[in-house]
Amino acid sequence: RCKLDETVEFSQNAVYNVEQGSKSLSMDTGDRMSVKDSLYGLILHSANEVANALAEHAAGSTEEFAKLMNQKAEELGCRDTYFITPNGLDGVKKDKDGVEHIHSTTAADLAAIMRYCVMESPKKDEFLSITRTQNHTFTDSSGRRSYSCFNHNAFLNMMEGVLSGKTGFTGGAGYSYVGAMENEGRTYIIALLGC
Repeated sequence: RCKLDETVEFSQNAVYNVEQGSKSLSMDTGDRMSVKDSLYGLILHSANEVANALAEHAAGSTEEFAKLMNQKAEELGCRDTYFITPNGLDGVKKDKDGVEHIHSTTAADLAAIMRYCVMESPKKDEFLSITRTQNHTFTDSSGRRSYSCFNHNAFLNMMEGVLSGKTGFTGGAGYSYVGAMENEGRTYIIALLGC
């Protein structure tokens, strides 16, 4: 929905609509950076305000982006997934019929999403390049502020053949991980939730 060289501008909603104590790059309202650098901030640092700003850039609002996430999950056959927040933070929402949903997925659905990202997506090469990066340093669009992001996926260096992975944590979900690796021509995907 956007190109890597486009510029993301951080709205007040993107910056302040995150849980207290959640991961952040300390972006301020009005700050600007490229989509590509934003993706490094999102994937490597788990910066929640960056997820919000990217969602607003790609879809106009975090709510509209969550709808797109749910549509994609449905296309991938994810039957037990309901996205509310673009950053993965815990969330609760009532649908148009008044039914309450929580931001949630299952290990099986998360593995299906990772399979798509590393094997089927037209953007898989870009995805793999970013998720395999050990660290990335960049500046905002003005060149005044510098950021360094480090990959928290220790699995990348533990064995040969690791393709990708993402760590996560919320109070509701606990510690979670999804990863992919290749061995003898086969791709393996693991999803661990609440561990």
